[in-house]
Amino acid sequence: MPRPIRFGVVAPLMSDLPTWRDRVRRIADSGYSTLLVPDFPLTQPAPGPLLATAAALTDLRVGTWVYASPFRPAWLTAWEAHSLSLLTDGRFEMGIGTGRPGIEDELREKGVPGVPPPSERLAQIRDTVTRLREFDGPDRHTPVAMAVIGPKARALAAEVADTVTFVLGDQPRGEVERLARDFRHREDIELALAVPVIGDAVAPHMAPPDTDTAALHAADAVTALPDDPAAAAEEIQRRHEEIGFSYFVFGADFAERFAPVVADLAGR
Repeated sequence: MPRPIRFGVVAPLMSDLPTWRDRVRRIADSGYSTLLVPDFPLTQPAPGPLLATAAALTDLRVGTWVYASPFRPAWLTAWEAHSLSLLTDGRFEMGIGTGRPGIEDELREKGVPGVPPPSERLAQIRDTVTRLREFDGPDRHTPVAMAVIGPKARALAAEVADTVTFVLGDQPRGEVERLARDFRHREDIELALAVPVIGDAVAPHMAPPDTDTAALHAADAVTALPDDPAAAAEEIQRRHEEIGFSYFVFGADFAERFAPVVADLAGR
């Protein structure tokens, strides 16, 4: 049986704090399961305090979408993740990946010595999850979401992740189906799909602002949805049934417009 559908929202703090708090409350009232924040240092408050604030305001699950492993030592990320799991009474989900395109330059700008190659970043993720499990102990299990694309990252995710999301752009649907094939029949792994483009709009911190939205729609890319909620709902059901995605992640600017879709499909 396919997993029930759930929805998450990437909601960075890009306004004054009272406005963001109001948005978080509205997201919670609209039926979304999870509020997520990106790991963009110095552009907003750090993920830990921001998510703890959101969890105190609502009953939402909260998570990182996603920690970039090179930014901090593995033990520090694991400690923060375990702490958030503890403080939210198990509502925290640790999303983690090797870093977005161009992160090498960002690390140099921030004075991080010896920018690690992708293989070392994967080793950092493994170490982070191992340490998280040690912090959690036998009575707690903090869910781990991994953002992956290459075969080595997918293999690691098959070992350690509870949720898997693919780092996608305009890949043909058939290629995405191939990537999902190894996971979709695993009862212990959830497949998540980040949808940064709806209509002609691009969600902040989910894709570059100059993303060619028309090209994504023309290619029938799974990273885009139609602007019409009814058409989007049909497409979400199609991706659930045909590919196996059960966790759909939108940008906060789309959250209220797509609340009827969430109300209709969540839990199916």
